Amino acid sequence: CPKTRTITVTASDKATITSVNVVDLTTPNSITVYVTGAGNYVYALDDINGLYQNENVFDNVSAGIHTVYIKDLNGCGVVPREVAVLGIPDYFTPNGDEYNDYWNIKGANNSLNAKTIIYIFDRFGKLIKQITPTSQGWNGTFNNQALPATDYWYSIELGDGRIVKGHFALKR
Repeated sequence: CPKTRTITVTASDKATITSVNVVDLTTPNSITVYVTGAGNYVYALDDINGLYQNENVFDNVSAGIHTVYIKDLNGCGVVPREVAVLGIPDYFTPNGDEYNDYWNIKGANNSLNAKTIIYIFDRFGKLIKQITPTSQGWNGTFNNQALPATDYWYSIELGDGRIVKGHFALKR
């Protein structure tokens, strides 16, 4: 007895990340992931087993190191990508209580921000300190003397060529 069977084959593969666009140093921060591939993909942030979404955009992302996961719905695998979302604290309190005792940008690491340099100035434009984002940060002193509680300015030269300027408060 002859019989016919139809089989449908659907092409699918792991995603290839073409680029990740991070909008940081603002409120709100966001991450947009761009992928190519022959698959049907969903996206998650920071939890490989967490909730996945159809959208490739993550809004209101906190400053820090995050991992974006791209999963193929046909079971071909998950592709992770680590991204840095930078943030700048508005103030710090170097009072020795081990909370906010140092000022530095948030969300940096050696592999993603190795070439970033941060300059800190007083209100007259005098260079007070030069730090890197992976260092402990600035402790509110100049020549081992505690500086007064006031605003200080920064200029950040990011490894991607951006220059960000602004100010923060030292509170005692």
